[in-house]
Amino acid sequence: MASVSKVTAKAAPSNGQRSEGMSIGVILRFPADIAEELQRWRASFGDPMAAVVPAHITLVTTTMTQDWDATQRHVRDVARGQEPFTVTIAGTGSFRPVSPVVFLNVEDGFGHCVNLHRQLQSGPLERELPFGYHPHVTVAHDVAPESLDEAETVLKDYRATFPVASMGLYEHDDNGIWQLREELDFGTKPDHDRGPDGIADAR
Repeated sequence: MASVSKVTAKAAPSNGQRSEGMSIGVILRFPADIAEELQRWRASFGDPMAAVVPAHITLVTTTMTQDWDATQRHVRDVARGQEPFTVTIAGTGSFRPVSPVVFLNVEDGFGHCVNLHRQLQSGPLERELPFGYHPHVTVAHDVAPESLDEAETVLKDYRATFPVASMGLYEHDDNGIWQLREELDFGTKPDHDRGPDGIADAR
């Protein structure tokens, strides 16, 4: 993902569609302390994206959709059917030589991520991907080979475990910023379906 904004983006068009389409992504965010630690590590390897891309696990990479309303309903339905689970990230891997990326492996929660990806990348988000889906946490990307080597070595014993109870639906806006459109809790109805005690439609 490119730069990320924590501010909820502007409302979608009233008819829920855009003739030129819109790019969306879905991710799992991390607890603040773990995210900040991994950002510091990523910066130490000289990766300029460390300053603008928080640590995360991608569930749906950049995907075009022509129908925002259908996409939002689809992602909400998937979130509603998913129970919270635990993620453990541990040890390093690399996509080299295919791609200059070093990452942390997803151990606990790997199957949940794969299942969420499979469900999400269907319906209005169905498309052919250039590579098979592999849950991971990027810690160095497109930096010098020696920096990739360093990242893979220094973090080989890294380990962290945390609960995951929601996923974020993002839009890639015209300025190249990923805007959080909605954070969707697992196993619950979205706010607008919760009845008289519910709060705002999107959080």
